[in-house]
Amino acid sequence: MLDVCLLGTGGMMPLPYRWLTSLMVRYNGHSILIDCGEGTQIALKEKGWSPNPIDMICFTHYHADHISGLPGMLLTMGNAERREPLVLVGPKGLTRVVNALRTIAPELPFEIRCRELSEAEESFAFEELQVQAFRVNHNVVCYGYSISLGRAGRFQVEKAREMGIEMRYWSRLQKGERIETEKGVLTPEMVLGPARKGLKLTYCTDTRPTESIVEHAAGSDLFICEGMYGEADKLEKAKDHKHMTFQEAAKLAKKADVGQMWLTHYSPSLTRPEPFMDDVRKIFPRSYAGKDGKSIELQFEDGEL
Repeated sequence: MLDVCLLGTGGMMPLPYRWLTSLMVRYNGHSILIDCGEGTQIALKEKGWSPNPIDMICFTHYHADHISGLPGMLLTMGNAERREPLVLVGPKGLTRVVNALRTIAPELPFEIRCRELSEAEESFAFEELQVQAFRVNHNVVCYGYSISLGRAGRFQVEKAREMGIEMRYWSRLQKGERIETEKGVLTPEMVLGPARKGLKLTYCTDTRPTESIVEHAAGSDLFICEGMYGEADKLEKAKDHKHMTFQEAAKLAKKADVGQMWLTHYSPSLTRPEPFMDDVRKIFPRSYAGKDGKSIELQFEDGEL
């Protein structure tokens, strides 16, 4: 299960009813935060979640509405006596940007480890999750992120019995462990069926539509995408500032054949996204207007762990 929450859905500046951009994904006692705009800590408290289990923060880019909440977040973690290292991921220049922001958060009781992205696509593992960063098209270097949870094939009990594999090894093989015994080596492939469909979340913001978004969002259970402007007549403005309209996001969702799409990163001038959603759903019916605190538990199709 992936527990997903849009903490903030605003772009450019916080509003009394909308915090700046941030997304939190929780899995098995660990958390990944994507972006950390001003007000992220307050949004976390409103949700009732804690920053203590945040193990990694990924940044799409370094405009203030995506990173200005970082110093306060670091101080809160430090005041909570955190000791575990914190991994930060983002485009090239991350170390320089973080060090500059830490002028107001200089002393922390934990280590910060920066991973700078330089390629068009980069993948790395986090616990059992696979994270893929992919470059998009903004007026500065900017990345989107896909987070995937794979799922092994179903354990084949009869096959295990036929092969004479003792029951004491079953759970370890089911968890993917390779076991050396006196009779030889046991591997998960011996008793597991074909891999089953896992879970996938894709997040991108501050970008024009690109094929890289379609490719990486393909098959996602949840696609969270920028919708800076709802008005169709704002298309030229979106192009000038390297942002997207609701309709453009919906076309990406349709092309990528995602399970559902949430819009986020609204312009401050867009007070209510709902009036534009009927037109969006004509393009992609499973579209929803994101809002601060909107959350979902992504479950495997058959509900089994």
